[in-house]
Amino acid sequence: MRQTWSLAEVEAIALRAHSGRLDKAGRPYTRHIAEVAEGVRARGGSAEQIAAGWLHDTVEDHRLSLEWLREVRLPQSVKDMVLALTRGEDEDLESYTRRILETPGARLVKEADLASNSAPDRLALLDEVTRARLTAKYARTRELLKLDTP
Repeated sequence: MRQTWSLAEVEAIALRAHSGRLDKAGRPYTRHIAEVAEGVRARGGSAEQIAAGWLHDTVEDHRLSLEWLREVRLPQSVKDMVLALTRGEDEDLESYTRRILETPGARLVKEADLASNSAPDRLALLDEVTRARLTAKYARTRELLKLDTP
């Protein structure tokens, strides 16, 4: 029996799961998840953290199910990070960020996610109201995660 998926296989499933989607700025969503995975790698993240970077929005955005995550051949640490990064529909930001801080490895993945989401070139594509709302949300998230810089 095969042990676990390779990073290339994780990347392929994440790209397939988000294929055809656009982000709030109208860019292919696959660009965002690639930026997050690369941001994790550039920050010295482990292979497990990079895998979580690829998969970080798949369950939250209902692209893959919780059942899929439970059954997939990945280290439990990857599954734990993906679950920590999956914000519930009515979950407050404080509970969400507390769970990220309590889950080994998840904070670095969220840091890369925030960097991608708050990139100036991406924010410039948004309307003023959305840009202001998201900028405030990302700043508050960085504050709760004790991240010094965007």
